[in-house]
Amino acid sequence: MTNGKTALVLGATGGVGGETARVLIAHGWTVRGLTRTPRSSDDGIAWITGDALDRDAAVGAAEGVSAIVHAVNPPGYRDWEKLVMPMLHNSIAAAESAGARLALPGTIYNFDPCSVPVAREDSPQRPNTKKGAWRVEMERAIEQACDRGMRAVILRAGDFFGPRPGNSWLSQGLVTPGKPVKRVMYPGSRGVGHAWAYLPDVAETFARLLDRDADLPAFARYHFRGVWDGDGTVIVEAIRAASGNPGIKQGGFPWALLPLIAPFNATMREMIEMRPYWQNPVELDNKALVALLGEEPHTPLVEAMRVTLTALGIVDSAVADVPIMVRHLVQ
Repeated sequence: MTNGKTALVLGATGGVGGETARVLIAHGWTVRGLTRTPRSSDDGIAWITGDALDRDAAVGAAEGVSAIVHAVNPPGYRDWEKLVMPMLHNSIAAAESAGARLALPGTIYNFDPCSVPVAREDSPQRPNTKKGAWRVEMERAIEQACDRGMRAVILRAGDFFGPRPGNSWLSQGLVTPGKPVKRVMYPGSRGVGHAWAYLPDVAETFARLLDRDADLPAFARYHFRGVWDGDGTVIVEAIRAASGNPGIKQGGFPWALLPLIAPFNATMREMIEMRPYWQNPVELDNKALVALLGEEPHTPLVEAMRVTLTALGIVDSAVADVPIMVRHLVQ
């Protein structure tokens, strides 16, 4: 049974999970978080010690909730094939036990970037990456659970940036945390569009969707358009404006160096596998989301980028030409 506006957020210490927890609290929800390390509740989250890989812990933490946000992923792309589906099946079990709606942050990786330039909710899912295949499998498992009576909502979005940047392309590829930006090494091909998603806007969208639970179908799936950089210059211009330095240069990304370290680094292998999404556009069509909510939450880009760069500790007192991940490659 559910108990009003109470949500369990799995992955509340991460980017999308942490922001969604914060926004749900602002929307009047009581929020629980499952954590392997005991934490205080100074942030407004009622923390429960447990592991998302422990089904009993997940089911117990979900008792009485009306929503479960599944925003937990294996860190650093490690052991996806061993951990992703067990964690999701535990969340499904928890949602079925509590009668709660399961919310999943989705991605563009379900789609083949070479054949789907504009993705709708029902566009063919023909992933050409391992991560994409797992994403399709995750959504399939959720849909099957909904066929059994569960309720769920999936919100697909582009690459995240924001106040909790974590393992993002922007924070680990385009700029260097803790250093002023002198050059942006942009991974995309010239003139090719790319989808970005500001975390607080994604979180606000999740909160509005969960507030409208009664209006959603049992298996609901929406697209968050976010920031569509149509030619690869919009994000770079936002970095220049937010940092107050119009002279920041834009350079290409050293893709040729990544294979040198990829055999020893899972993150490098994942980055290489994702390269087609920088060579081909995949724009998310958000018409269904806007039809439901009336609008898609949107923070002005320069403001969003300023928050992001501030969170990354980018200051004016040092100079760095090369992003952290690339610098590690050449050392």
